[in-house]
Amino acid sequence: MRICVLVFTLAATSVVAGESLPDTRLSALPKSAALSQDTPEKVKLGRLLFFDPILSATQGVACATCHHPRFGWADGRVTPLGVQAIGLGPERKPLETMEAVTLTRNTPSILNAAFNGLRLDQPHEPAKAPMFWDNRVESLEAQVLAPIRSREEMRGDGCSEAEAVPQMIERLRGVPEYVRLFGGKITVEKVADAIAAFERTLITPETPFDRFMRGDRTAMSASQQRGMEAFQRAGCALCHGGPMLSDFKPHAIGLSGPPLRTPTLRNLRHTAPYLHDGSQRTLEEVMLFYDHLMDHAAETLDGGDKATLPPLDPLLSHLDLRPEDHEPILDFLDALSSDDYDRSVPERVPSCLP
Repeated sequence: MRICVLVFTLAATSVVAGESLPDTRLSALPKSAALSQDTPEKVKLGRLLFFDPILSATQGVACATCHHPRFGWADGRVTPLGVQAIGLGPERKPLETMEAVTLTRNTPSILNAAFNGLRLDQPHEPAKAPMFWDNRVESLEAQVLAPIRSREEMRGDGCSEAEAVPQMIERLRGVPEYVRLFGGKITVEKVADAIAAFERTLITPETPFDRFMRGDRTAMSASQQRGMEAFQRAGCALCHGGPMLSDFKPHAIGLSGPPLRTPTLRNLRHTAPYLHDGSQRTLEEVMLFYDHLMDHAAETLDGGDKATLPPLDPLLSHLDLRPEDHEPILDFLDALSSDDYDRSVPERVPSCLP
């Protein structure tokens, strides 16, 4: 899939002699992520599979358990609860009879995940799109299968990791309606293809920002336009650039664990809490978090005791976020959200599971 995007360029943070900084241009999303093989029938099948708990070894967890339209196709939690829990979103609780394992990374929304890896001036290659916070797999199709194999997410202790996907296929083959919908032959590849086709419909290419970038100069308010300028001047776009406002590279920002990739800034209105660990409840808290990061980065540059400071990405030394930037940047971030996205839930799934 090739893309055509309009870009916004502003002279950003100063560059040290001989140093090359990332491309900080911003651009609109393509209006579609669909591939030629994404037929309406395949998308409909993918939606049913996405909401059907039959994919999990416990038959109690669906993909939609942690990626639900009610919560911006995330779960609204600090970190998710998979198997051995009950309920949706922030109300999801461990089962009293079992010890649920809380995962340590915040659930990312799958809105626009079809555009992961999208960069300026390059053809988009869906087969190489990075997935998860650590970029450990490529493509939506590969991502689909990872939670099914994960003990904490959808597998539990009912089978081994190697058995999880084959057993899922056998369960699907035991449902006559799925046999019919798959045309008589159910394979791992067909399951992954259908769910990926559905996920490629979950996009928001018509935000005020996208419309502005395509030429509608009334789509963003004056404050949002000032915020976009402040966003680039402050150096935020060094990591949050391009159509997805992410460079998809890992960066250390003082949180525990290994460096993880830059999250997209799209649809933040719907996907609180924030950061890799879900530790920031509001975007105002995120702005203050980065204020503190600038202080830590300055200490490091000034020869502070690195043993007492968290590891930080060198790009943070170029961050110049000022108190007067907070409000306009928050206005700009709101322009990256859209309420116009698919929120539909099937009335029933072929397995007849709840």
